[in-house]
Amino acid sequence: MTRYIRTSHGSRNSSFKMRLIIAVGIALFSFISYQMKSDVNEITGENQRVALTEQQEIALGLQALPAILQQHHGEHPDQQAQAYVDQVGRRLLDSFNDALAKEGRHNPYRFNFHLLKDNQVVNAFALPGGQIFITAALYNQLETEGQLAGILGHEIGHVLSRHGAQQMAKQELTQGLAGAAGVAGGDVSSARMAAMVGSMVNMKYGRDDELESDRWGIKLMVLAGYDPHAMISVMDILKRAAGPGGQPEFFSTHPDPGNRIERINDYIRKAYPSGLPANLEP
Repeated sequence: MTRYIRTSHGSRNSSFKMRLIIAVGIALFSFISYQMKSDVNEITGENQRVALTEQQEIALGLQALPAILQQHHGEHPDQQAQAYVDQVGRRLLDSFNDALAKEGRHNPYRFNFHLLKDNQVVNAFALPGGQIFITAALYNQLETEGQLAGILGHEIGHVLSRHGAQQMAKQELTQGLAGAAGVAGGDVSSARMAAMVGSMVNMKYGRDDELESDRWGIKLMVLAGYDPHAMISVMDILKRAAGPGGQPEFFSTHPDPGNRIERINDYIRKAYPSGLPANLEP
């Protein structure tokens, strides 16, 4: 009578094949799910892969608002300064919404502008759906209204381009692929390595988003009557804020100011080949 003995080598091969099948299934499901997250941006007309609807973006931003305020010591107590930030933000939005209406388009987002009490962290950022923030540490270093308009316009651009929803969709894909790699490799370190690679890829996309938002800032400033060159002086302020060997929080997600200055100048030349409109405010 012949007896068949299943070796440990055969068992390992079988286990690896099973893990590989499962990993391929997870990766395929993640990729298909990502491809199906498609929506047309009402403002740009661009077909984007996003994880949320516009209404979900608005709800998410409002839900995250209390935690952001707590992290940065709340809203700034200077009501006059807050009103000034609101005024500049509304001016940017009013001129943009008017231009959008002439094209038969609609801005679905509800914007709110927050001057944060934080005097240590030099930063400005946006939540999906229209919550815009600037810290006192950055606000106090601004010298002109145009500089404030440039910062707020940049952050408005993140919302209009739905960068947050896009990043969430990419992160969901990355997490799915990282999980597939972990299953195939059979250990946690494989998943961690894949997640690190995915984070690097997403950071690249994030920096591209930042440059796109610079272009939005320029467009919104010109529509509202501000000189977009004020964005260049903002870059100079950020470089000074860094100090010798220092780095404000703003730089952790935004490209180097030197590179941005070059790109800002280049975009202004290309977008306005006949020159900027007259009588723009600095």
